[in-house]
Amino acid sequence: MRRLLRLTALMPAIPFLISCQDNPEQANAAESQTPGALSAGAQELIAEAVASIHEGDFYHRIGVLAHDSLGGRDTPSPGLEMAAAWAAEEFAGMGLEPGGDDGSFIQRWEYSPRRGSEEETVAVKVPNVVGFLPGSDPALRDEWVVFTAHFDHVSGPPDETGDAIYNGADDNASGTAAVMELAEAFSMLPTAPRRSIAFVLVSGEEKGLLGARHFARGASLPQDVMVADINADMVSMNWPDSIFVFGRDLSTLGSTLDRVIEAHPEVNVSIMENRWPQLPLLRMSDQFAFIQEGIPGIFFFSGLHDNLHSPNDELDAVDCDKAARVTRLMFHFGYEVAQAGERPTWTEAGREMLAEMGIG
Repeated sequence: MRRLLRLTALMPAIPFLISCQDNPEQANAAESQTPGALSAGAQELIAEAVASIHEGDFYHRIGVLAHDSLGGRDTPSPGLEMAAAWAAEEFAGMGLEPGGDDGSFIQRWEYSPRRGSEEETVAVKVPNVVGFLPGSDPALRDEWVVFTAHFDHVSGPPDETGDAIYNGADDNASGTAAVMELAEAFSMLPTAPRRSIAFVLVSGEEKGLLGARHFARGASLPQDVMVADINADMVSMNWPDSIFVFGRDLSTLGSTLDRVIEAHPEVNVSIMENRWPQLPLLRMSDQFAFIQEGIPGIFFFSGLHDNLHSPNDELDAVDCDKAARVTRLMFHFGYEVAQAGERPTWTEAGREMLAEMGIG
């Protein structure tokens, strides 16, 4: 899937080892049914799309986003703008439809920086990046599955070596690369899934889920047509064959994911139980902005580590093979959600949480 990264004019400081790979030839349309009912030919095409998600792509894409020249991608910053422009160009090259402002892939939202308790007088417009893949089923294409990842990071004081660039390779260049890999893999399918899919890279997560909240409140799509948010935040560290998934108990997304994991042992990814029950991790990433709007959400997460929010979160520390396998699992999961005859629904635990928040 290694597409030529057209960054020469945008970020000349970044070296690349690039290769190009053509999309597979168009074939007969896949039936609009669940994956288990697909023809052998359709399953083969899906397998080819999944196989395009691989370690080398993650090394390239994380390397772009976590490069020193982007300065850590704080919200707002020149590096954040550079990352958004690159991601928008990538989405365009995949053949996605623009889902941002004025027919573009960039969606701007207003951010008011704060210093202490006083708000700055001048707000700035910062970017999300939004690409759309329309669905294939006339009865379901007006419903949307949303994949999200935040592409911003943080800034901070220099460490003991003098390094003051908080590169954010795992947090969250890895999740951003995952959504971009998903976008390219889904765009390879000769026939899109039944439901439409939105691929959304948000900024302002580190400031309080702000970019995700802007999107979840209907900036591009009406809230009632968004059936689920599948969020990737830090998917490339810690245990090589395991991932944490938060929000599984809140909706039928959890049972769907369980079925997908059982059906796809080849991805070699299992789910670990929460090791930090004292922390409100469900509320600390972008899927929670969707849950707060009554939209089921789920969160793929590789866990906390010592490199978090430091200059040590760099490319050489991440596990790109793990990130690729987690993303293949996310593809199968997202495909199942997009193909299902019924949209996800809240469980009793989910309804209780919504009631506690005064939602619904």
